[in-house]
Amino acid sequence: MDEMRFDAGNAAAPSADVPPPLKQGETFHVFISYSSTDSQWTHSLIQQLEAQGLRVCYHERDFTAGRTVLENMSECIQDSQKVLLVLSSEFVRSRWCLLEANMSLFRDCLERKPIIPVLLEPAVCVPLHLCHLTYLEARDADFLAKLLKVLFTPNRQLQGSTVVPYQPPSIYNGKALQPLTAANVESLYKWDAGQFSDMDVPDQLRLIIEDPEKYRKAIATINSVSQQKVYPKWLQAILMAVAFIFYFTLVGLVAFMSALLAGNHSSYFWYLVLFCLCCVLIGALVQGPLIKRDGVAHTVKQMQKAAGQANVILCEENILMGCQSNSKVYMVYVSLSVCQREFVELFSERASAESLFQRALLYFSSGYACCLAKRSFPFPMPASRGHLEGGVCFCQYVSMQLTRGEWM
Repeated sequence: MDEMRFDAGNAAAPSADVPPPLKQGETFHVFISYSSTDSQWTHSLIQQLEAQGLRVCYHERDFTAGRTVLENMSECIQDSQKVLLVLSSEFVRSRWCLLEANMSLFRDCLERKPIIPVLLEPAVCVPLHLCHLTYLEARDADFLAKLLKVLFTPNRQLQGSTVVPYQPPSIYNGKALQPLTAANVESLYKWDAGQFSDMDVPDQLRLIIEDPEKYRKAIATINSVSQQKVYPKWLQAILMAVAFIFYFTLVGLVAFMSALLAGNHSSYFWYLVLFCLCCVLIGALVQGPLIKRDGVAHTVKQMQKAAGQANVILCEENILMGCQSNSKVYMVYVSLSVCQREFVELFSERASAESLFQRALLYFSSGYACCLAKRSFPFPMPASRGHLEGGVCFCQYVSMQLTRGEWM
């Protein structure tokens, strides 16, 4: 982790192996927040902590009936010396959202209370707002000893004073955020573009994006693709047949009526020739656009272009979006400022250095965001070190794609 609020291995040793005394206004040594699916493991931990003389607060026993979850959570946090979060996939999906939904409560936690994240599952995606904290791993053989060392240490002695101004999370090396799923995914045809909600900024982005309107503009850009109807090949064939029948009937009717009005039966042959030429011309006009609009591939390509346009807006907020399907948008938290300076320095002799960077965003940022989100790139890792620690930076990605001839 980039920063530390506490360090389980280096915390100042307590004066004795006893819990720190509770001060005025404090009722508990630690408030534990966890998902009900992890209650068995958590209750076992609570028993071990209480056996050490710690006063533990948790929702199943200590929440007041008749009050909202957020009201109870706020009061319990205020009454506790420290906050312990049992991080599992279910916790991130459910309980964490409750805490994050009240930003004032979350900020107060970071400013006044030491937060102890406990990683219950190795593969769990740590929420973005906790990435700067050092976490304990439940599978660590010395987990309980490390946890007790932190809980027995008075707050004032923990490394990094807990009373610090709140700061949004720092850049976290292209961290993948929770992907956005189309609101109409249940009724979405595979050849249509999804519709994504722009009603509110997702929880994971609230503390990052300073101007929510930028996010809404970006989503509106991607949603514009859903207004461009795309047809599957079987429907293309039906539309072509209907078009041929319609124009065949129309041209035939005009030719027949003209011949009757002219009274010249010898002109039927030339009307027939004219009809055939019109059918060929109309068929070409109809077939061209329909072939171009080739179902799923066309939809995804249009969404990738829209994501590139959205990234021109979002890159200033250190957010990139990427599309590899018609119903899901991947998001990553990464800074391109150093890569942008590299573009300007590399093309310093050109007045259009900035426009070149904008074009790179339009054509390559969507694919780059998807690769970062999935930690997989379509080429070997570059030998030289880029601007992204432990990964491929945007400069390197663009360079490799140009080498492979991937310029749109």
